[in-house]
Amino acid sequence: MDSVRWFVYRSIRLGIGILCRINSRDLNKIPNKGQMIVYSNHTGSIEVPLVFVLLQPRPLTGLAKVETWDNAFMAWLFNLWGIIPIRRGDADMDAMRKALDSLKAGNILGMAPEGTRNKSGRLLRAHPGIVALALHSGAPLIPLAHWGGESFKTNVKKFKRTDFYIRVGDPFVLQTNGEKINKITRQKIVDEMMYQLATLLPAEYRGEYSDLSQATTEFLKISTE
Repeated sequence: MDSVRWFVYRSIRLGIGILCRINSRDLNKIPNKGQMIVYSNHTGSIEVPLVFVLLQPRPLTGLAKVETWDNAFMAWLFNLWGIIPIRRGDADMDAMRKALDSLKAGNILGMAPEGTRNKSGRLLRAHPGIVALALHSGAPLIPLAHWGGESFKTNVKKFKRTDFYIRVGDPFVLQTNGEKINKITRQKIVDEMMYQLATLLPAEYRGEYSDLSQATTEFLKISTE
């Protein structure tokens, strides 16, 4: 890690330690090496730097909306971290290629299938873009759920620390079972993935995926080792 990245890493870790109480008891379930897609819910901005520092020294990157680069500071920070800009609403093949290259290099790739911030903390219906990336790369996926961060900005204004919780599920790979992968199938696959995420969250945060009786694993090959 070069000196600039080290300084940013230490500064963020110090700031988060002051502003948050972190409960991440099973973060060690994420492997120390090998390509991996870690997907999570997206409630705000605090989880991005928090997960970044907690997963160090593993090399990791992620996908972020291209509009983020309109902010000079965020552009500098995301370029420092190697975050990949993606154009939402269309098939951004350049972002897909860079994400695949990053996975081939053995990195963690972070993704938020909801596609936008979920300010209430309750899960939104996911977009299926992550499915194509997972199928093309063959990379294992692992759900990472978090909560508490949706109150971060309010707590800062009140000079109050935020209790931030992280839970990690079992890794899995996608299996198509010979089915033709179309728009409907991709949505079904990502919904199965999101139910894996929902099971890690307290009931009040499950949102669109509250009814766990609807959860299936037809397209998921889950490892319980």
